[in-house]
Amino acid sequence: MRLLEYQAKEIFSEYGIKTPLGFVSNNIQEGIKQATQLKLPVIIKAQVPIGGRGKSGAIQKCNDIDEFMLKYDQILNMKVKNEKTRSVLTEKLIPYEKELYLSIFLNRSKRCYNIIASLQGGIEIESFKNQIIHEMEFDSFNNDLALQVADGIKLVEKQQDNFVLILKKLFRLVIDKEAELAEINPLVILKDNNLLALDGKIITDDNANFRHPELQKFNQKTTIERKAEENGFSLVELDGDIAVIGNGAGLVMSTLDILTDHGGKAACFLDVGGGATIDSVYEALKIISKIKNVKGILINLYGGIVKTTTVAHALIKAYNNKLINVRVSARLKGTESQKSKELLATININMFDSVEDAINFITSEIKKC
Repeated sequence: MRLLEYQAKEIFSEYGIKTPLGFVSNNIQEGIKQATQLKLPVIIKAQVPIGGRGKSGAIQKCNDIDEFMLKYDQILNMKVKNEKTRSVLTEKLIPYEKELYLSIFLNRSKRCYNIIASLQGGIEIESFKNQIIHEMEFDSFNNDLALQVADGIKLVEKQQDNFVLILKKLFRLVIDKEAELAEINPLVILKDNNLLALDGKIITDDNANFRHPELQKFNQKTTIERKAEENGFSLVELDGDIAVIGNGAGLVMSTLDILTDHGGKAACFLDVGGGATIDSVYEALKIISKIKNVKGILINLYGGIVKTTTVAHALIKAYNNKLINVRVSARLKGTESQKSKELLATININMFDSVEDAINFITSEIKKC
């Protein structure tokens, strides 16, 4: 489950990670009351379960009430990468000295957690320079490791002490909530050397959410999304025309971002998860076949815990049962990928060595329709 920013910050606060004072609203009247209470200038942010808000103009500074009213209405009614704004977060504008980046994510292929930190925040992680990456076992996190990360991004004295405290709290959050990702970007250094989480992202493991009833209040799913969850995988409906299939939240979301950058629009994204079987993937394809606006399917799969042949056999079964009648392009890497390519050569699936080539093909084919 991918939490909205304000939901992630609510959990941050539970663990003592400080965030700006802010309020969520769904209409301009409520928003004006909140902005007045916070005292302008303020920052307003579209609440969508996806990245790229800054580039899309979905985060705006408002210096006075007239500017607030104009920008609030724009943000409330906009889309970010085909995702409609669900609500608007209004926060007090916070002056700061420096931006950092900090995240902890579950590396399924290596069965460990990765910590990524950088003395540079607020931009896409792929473009970060001098980032520090540490791999660690689930039970190997300690104070020395936290200090090592802080040293790696050249923090000293009080800044280092505060960073170590936040990293410890973030790790405890990841373990307690069984999160796949907890990210603070940017984590800012204030004038007094205290640290504040200006933005936040949390992705929880759908297979573990049943153990966390406290998270259910954040769960906003459509009928199809609930049906997917019942069958053991994660699916989010969007309003494009290309169904995106992958394994692992990070891979699926990055595929979605690349698709958008190449001019494509996702109809949904599907994470088959670590426990996928032929039957569960087949059920996923059955659900996708019921989404009326799907004109093509894009598969980006890295075989690790889930063998690529599992998905290949499910696709063949779906073809034989005439569930799939649209173009499919795929990039398969990892465990048994060569065997999968041989299996899929018998049906109408277009195979590529890079996800970019797979995307270029599927988007060009859909344009012909």
